[in-house]
Amino acid sequence: MGLFDQILGAVANPNQQGSLAQIGGIMNAVKELSNNTGADSSAMQTVMSIVGGQVRSALQEKQANEGTGAVQALVNQFAGTSANPSAVASLFSPGMQQQVADVAAQRTGIDAATIQQMLPVIVPMVLNFLNSGSSLQGDGNSVLSTFLDADGDGDIDIADAMQMASKYMGR
Repeated sequence: MGLFDQILGAVANPNQQGSLAQIGGIMNAVKELSNNTGADSSAMQTVMSIVGGQVRSALQEKQANEGTGAVQALVNQFAGTSANPSAVASLFSPGMQQQVADVAAQRTGIDAATIQQMLPVIVPMVLNFLNSGSSLQGDGNSVLSTFLDADGDGDIDIADAMQMASKYMGR
């Protein structure tokens, strides 16, 4: 089952945290960020994809070193729709932040400094998206598990899932 299917399942399941309001809040925050920075939707999708891929790598490393519980705790702590520099610092070293901004700038034409300023908003949004699959009973997170994609086939893209969720919600 794909990431988007897991998100829809979480929204439909009363035992998981996902809701249309949560997904709608994330979509609104992405749109507001796009408007505030003047980035078009295509460039914003590329930035989300690059950041999402780096979040995935950082969470996979954390999972390998500290276990799934530590990853879920980090997601729980930093998931949101407002700026949180601590969320970025918990996943990326300053050098990695610069590298993510540089790669995104090269692929989008958005200034790297602007992308670095976006990271404290984008990272909590990605984590919030992942938190939608958290069980209210505390026994797992289907969305996070799918995102981490243990088999490593690389077919997970947070920007694609967000775009599908936006279309699903008619935004």
